Amino acid sequence: MADLTGLNLLRNDPEAAARLIAEAEQGDVDAQYAAGLIYAEGRGVDVDLVQAYFWLTRALDQGDSDAEILRQTVAAQMPDAEFDAARRLVEAARRAEPVRRDGDGNPHVH
Repeated sequence: MADLTGLNLLRNDPEAAARLIAEAEQGDVDAQYAAGLIYAEGRGVDVDLVQAYFWLTRALDQGDSDAEILRQTVAAQMPDAEFDAARRLVEAARRAEPVRRDGDGNPHVH
């Protein structure tokens, strides 16, 4: 699980932001939420609403319901072209994932 205790300090720490983004890429749901916040607010990276939406969607897909609130805020700020790009990025990532099944055999996105 990602250590988010220093999240409020990321504004001027690109190395900390990079570490959290790397954890997000490994599937850590807390880091995925943090990556969404990092990109939405430009904490250690340039603001990138497409990446923010992507990472918040990944966190939401893993059950982080808090990610939906921030994702809606991000989406409301995006021009249509950016929103479309974000949706395409999410769909491409979902297609690239192996389909996992829950205990009942139902598909489950991780």
